Amino acid sequence: MNYWLVKSEPFKYSWEEFLRDGWTYWDGVRNYQARNNLKGMKKGDLVLFYHSNKGLEVVGVSEVIREHYQDPTTEDQRWVVVDLKPVETLENPVSLKQIKNDERLEGISLVRQSRLSVMQIEKKHFDTIVDLGRKKA
Repeated sequence: MNYWLVKSEPFKYSWEEFLRDGWTYWDGVRNYQARNNLKGMKKGDLVLFYHSNKGLEVVGVSEVIREHYQDPTTEDQRWVVVDLKPVETLENPVSLKQIKNDERLEGISLVRQSRLSVMQIEKKHFDTIVDLGRKKA
């Protein structure tokens, strides 16, 4: 199993909308590295959902339920989507500030490649963020 992080600006597509929808295809990726990461996702992989721009926090965990296929929002064959479903809302969203200040998360791709919208993360980083999000404030 692999672990990933996807970013969404909450005013464009929020975690709350994702929960209401019950699943979504992850579209609109127009960066080759992010696209290649979508292609690397396998059914059953777990994905952190990060609110970017406003919020700057990991708010939930989702799961890949369908591997990559042609992005239905474009006819350009270069772009793909994956289907995701929500798995867990984090009781305490984990802020970028917390992530940057936690030595267990040193080297996490979210900080190293801050502009990338779809990224692979290490299991230890995934587990640490989920643990932080489950702890009582």
